[in-house]
Amino acid sequence: MPKFLIIRFSSIGDIIQCMGIIDGIREHFPDAEIHWIARKDMSSFLAMDKRSGKIWAFDKALGLKGLLKIARQLREEHYDYIYDAHSNIRSNILRLKLLPWWSKGPHFTLRSKERWKRFLLFNWGINRFPWPFRGVVSYRKPLLKWGIDRFPDTYDDWYFPENFPEKLNSRIQAHTITLVPSANWIKKRWPVEHWKKLITLLSEYHFLILAGPGDTFCEEIRTEAPERVENLAGKTTLLESCYLIHRSHIVVSADTGFMHAADLFRIPTLALIGPTAFGFPTGPTAEIFETALSCRPCTKDGSGKCKKSVYQQCMVDIRPETIATRIRQLLPIKCQERPSAFLSASGSCVFSGFPKSAP
Repeated sequence: MPKFLIIRFSSIGDIIQCMGIIDGIREHFPDAEIHWIARKDMSSFLAMDKRSGKIWAFDKALGLKGLLKIARQLREEHYDYIYDAHSNIRSNILRLKLLPWWSKGPHFTLRSKERWKRFLLFNWGINRFPWPFRGVVSYRKPLLKWGIDRFPDTYDDWYFPENFPEKLNSRIQAHTITLVPSANWIKKRWPVEHWKKLITLLSEYHFLILAGPGDTFCEEIRTEAPERVENLAGKTTLLESCYLIHRSHIVVSADTGFMHAADLFRIPTLALIGPTAFGFPTGPTAEIFETALSCRPCTKDGSGKCKKSVYQQCMVDIRPETIATRIRQLLPIKCQERPSAFLSASGSCVFSGFPKSAP
């Protein structure tokens, strides 16, 4: 039984995209035992994939001492294959400990960040990356070294705690749209006024907002139609949010970790892509909405200043009307007599409001 270690400490979106390699490993090595190491605050959702074995959670607060301790523990696992999917200082330290130069050691491969291409792109505006850049593809490419070149993409047996359905299923109704308005960097966000306009345009739909505890602006979006919008910003764990994404009918999101989760789960996703170079989804159920501007991409993660006279023009020019039209096409409603009318599973028109708690 070959034993694999995948190193990817962060971030949410990158870890989720990296999970797209498991199909290929299992296809080539059906009995493989797959371990991960990730940051403690970002490791919980790796357990969603039942094909993963042990998940090593690294607490960054423990610093170098903690990293060296976990490296010693990892050495005792005697891995056959090690994939450094991060290529940063921490992963380099692990590599030195797990792959000593005097030992033949396990098979090793590395996902290169192609820093010279990044330098050309972000300093000179010369893009040598594939466009659009598909993160999942870039994580799969290094596995060619081990003969892994097929990724069946048929897995759909995700694990969630047993209490999640009772606790969370009532949040997603027949015509609920899941919105992810937040992003780590403001420049990646769709304007608040656009979210509010989208809700106004789709007066017969309900909406569920997923975001973090610091995303207080989401409450402003909710107030556009409080009877139809539930704001769960800061009220769910990462794993609970992933479960709600998995249950969603449609997800509307900018370049965020939850957008990549929807892509992984093959949930219909309307991806609002602006300044970033590496945030594109990969799967067949994701649709990309973007603005053709010569200045794009201008950042790897949304940091830096916007040089356009219209701030965030690449996001501003993605119109709410366009997104609303696509939502109506994907999830049509026949009974539109009132904003709170929904189709039941049987197709009948029923009245429904957001529950205060699970039944």
